[in-house]
Amino acid sequence: MPMGWRIGAAFGTRLAVATLAGALLVEGAPASAGNDQASAPSEGAAEGLIVATDVRLGGDDNQIRFVVDLSRRIDIRAFMLANPYRVIVDMPQVNFQFPPKAGEQGRGLVKAFRYGLALPGASRMVIDLSAPARVEKAYVLPAAEGQPARLVLDLLKVDRETFLRAVAVDNRLPRIADPVRPGEREPASKGGGDPRPIIVIDPGHGGADAGTRGPSGETEKSLVLDFGIMLRDKVEKTGKYRVVMTRSDDTFIPLAERVRLARSRQAQLLISIHCDALARGDGEAQGATIYTLSDQASDSEAARLADEENRSDVIAGVNLSAEPDQIADILIDLAQRETKAFSAQFAHALATELKSTVRLHKHPLKSAGFRVLKAPDVPSVLIELGYVSNKEDLKQLTSDTWRAHAGDSIMHAIDTFFATRVAGAANGPH
Repeated sequence: MPMGWRIGAAFGTRLAVATLAGALLVEGAPASAGNDQASAPSEGAAEGLIVATDVRLGGDDNQIRFVVDLSRRIDIRAFMLANPYRVIVDMPQVNFQFPPKAGEQGRGLVKAFRYGLALPGASRMVIDLSAPARVEKAYVLPAAEGQPARLVLDLLKVDRETFLRAVAVDNRLPRIADPVRPGEREPASKGGGDPRPIIVIDPGHGGADAGTRGPSGETEKSLVLDFGIMLRDKVEKTGKYRVVMTRSDDTFIPLAERVRLARSRQAQLLISIHCDALARGDGEAQGATIYTLSDQASDSEAARLADEENRSDVIAGVNLSAEPDQIADILIDLAQRETKAFSAQFAHALATELKSTVRLHKHPLKSAGFRVLKAPDVPSVLIELGYVSNKEDLKQLTSDTWRAHAGDSIMHAIDTFFATRVAGAANGPH
């Protein structure tokens, strides 16, 4: 059995742990096969591996507590998958020394569970549920007063729509990569296991597409590229995020490709940077504007994604082609609603931070159908930094000092956005 998995229920000689975002395939050994890690406990202890010594279940069909005794405290990541209902717990590599036949029979909400090495350096527990449930709490207590460290997982039964909403959100957050099957290449989007959020910075236009032009020939494509590179450097300097640029030179990138890049990298935020302009005779306007996707554009995109020819699309890690029409519609709606909420949250944080350093448009928060904002599962904003047709705005757009202050404000908004998301996702004591 590859990767040292122990099967905790009699599923026969072939077991496929199919996820909505991909597949983790375990096959080729009978259900009674032993755990490779558990076969040499003294070696694991000698090498200083984390050891899981016992596992207990308590509860009923409505709620359950799942407890694992550990040799020391570890970081974990718990999330849900559908069809069938499962809870996945990812953790650093663990030497499982559970009692014989552990996991073959569950209790209440838990039908069975299995455990083992998911990929080098990382282990995984897969908990099969008898009904949809959400993770109420997931945390690890440190060892204290003669008691071992303990992984605690509290599960509460919910309806299917609530479960699918949680799945849609969970699949946007970082987790360990599923192991690669023989003959497959590891997707570049997995990020090598780096848990830091990915931020896509998208300087607009490029190449033959110069964008708007200032009175002295200043081009939008150059102004936003300079700003984007400066912002990239500021974000990377914090060490808290990974940055992907849609372009870092004078290259034209199609709008659909910019969106595809953000989605393929499972980005948690996309910031598209532009400048605006008014033609002569159209009056005067100045200041920065922050755009999110309009409701009409969201509805149009949902309809496009629901079309049969687009059913192979993946929304928030969920492959729509694997779902009935009704469920696919729910997943699209849930993902878009979550994405829209996060986009609006970041836009408001941006406006709050920018107003202290940047002149804002009299109506700074707007919505429109910009193509680059249409990723259904990547929170996205488009910033118009100012008007190149306005003398004062143009002076600022070409000022290194102004750009640095504006970049600091955006950086503060990014920190606020992710701090809020992490705080909202906290499930238990630390």
